[in-house]
Amino acid sequence: MASTGLAAVASVISLTLTGHGAAHPLEWGSGPLTVDALPRVPYAAHRGGAREVPENSMAGLAAAYRRGTAQVLDFDTRLLRDGTPVVFHDATLNRTTFLGGAVSGLDAKEWRGVRLRPRDALPGSWRSERPPTVAEVLDRFGGRTVLMLEAKDPRGLGRLAALIRERGLTRSVFVNTNDPEVARRVHALGLLTQLWRSARQLRTDRPEQWRPHVDLLDVDIRARDADVRRAVRSGIPRVWAHTIVTPAQRDRALALGCNGVITDAPGRLFRHPARVPGRVSAVLGR
Repeated sequence: MASTGLAAVASVISLTLTGHGAAHPLEWGSGPLTVDALPRVPYAAHRGGAREVPENSMAGLAAAYRRGTAQVLDFDTRLLRDGTPVVFHDATLNRTTFLGGAVSGLDAKEWRGVRLRPRDALPGSWRSERPPTVAEVLDRFGGRTVLMLEAKDPRGLGRLAALIRERGLTRSVFVNTNDPEVARRVHALGLLTQLWRSARQLRTDRPEQWRPHVDLLDVDIRARDADVRRAVRSGIPRVWAHTIVTPAQRDRALALGCNGVITDAPGRLFRHPARVPGRVSAVLGR
């Protein structure tokens, strides 16, 4: 399918720029790539695409960026003892590294000694590496593609906001949370607000109440059809579905009206064009 509109073309162009050599990929004119350049139905690589790459790793994010099968890179953030924001999902090191204990118990110097443990089930060959800091990810990918970061520790919102502002990325980074009150704080800081909700939460949510301060509502693909449709009708401009791993899940989300896909398997979805009656294919280049 041919790309529709200059914004989609700009997004595709940005995805061809890889490595550290391309200092400031542009849209049409000047400045970093922003959400305004996203295609009609963007794909977000959840934790970099956790079924295809080591989650929340620099190598994994770089691979997802190079492959160009997602237009948004998603990662999680936590806070170290000294206030340094780092890229990590769990509260403890045990599941994804060779160490144990609380992430919040380490400082920046100690963090340099942490090494990720890639899962054996991942395709390809991956080396152990240090989990990056948020600043490192923003410096490498900020302005080259749209980013999505989850603030696992709301105490770090001020620091995250400063890192985003210092780099001129307030229109290039979604800040994600499951807490509607934290979402209000994100909005008050002048950042793009993403609110994710579980299937259980969506049963009783009234998403229209969040319209003034939520830029992206992130809904659980396991939710009932009626609950997803209610979210789509909320007036929030972007309603994306998580965490999608199969083409059938993707097609259901699009059929229910979602206009974005958050996936652990962007490569797999790219290889299977969307088949949604009455809807244009959501796969770039198809």
